[in-house]
Amino acid sequence: MNDELIKKIIDDTYDNSKEDTLRSWLTDAYSKSSLWVIITIYTQYIILSALAVFSAVQFFSTDETQYQIMYAAIFVFSSHWIGFASVFGWVMLQRPRFIREIKRLELRIAELSEALNNK
Repeated sequence: MNDELIKKIIDDTYDNSKEDTLRSWLTDAYSKSSLWVIITIYTQYIILSALAVFSAVQFFSTDETQYQIMYAAIFVFSSHWIGFASVFGWVMLQRPRFIREIKRLELRIAELSEALNNK
């Protein structure tokens, strides 16, 4: 990749004015390319939250120990899975920010190599 191509890519996709605002972060994260991830995460939230509420209600309404253990295990599993999905969603939200930083570093490296070649 030559320096001019890197500068063109950075200029086309990177805007210093929207660098670290919440709005730019959310628009980058909720783009069309990551739509399937967002749908999957929110679907898991809905299903597992309903499962956790159902198992909590059933846990307190039953008197048999075997069923209480089963409902408690279902509740713990669904709660942990919601936590895992939250971490995965957070990583996917941070992805565009990392890509932007990598592009910024590529531009910086191109500038430094140009400065070294001119000496």
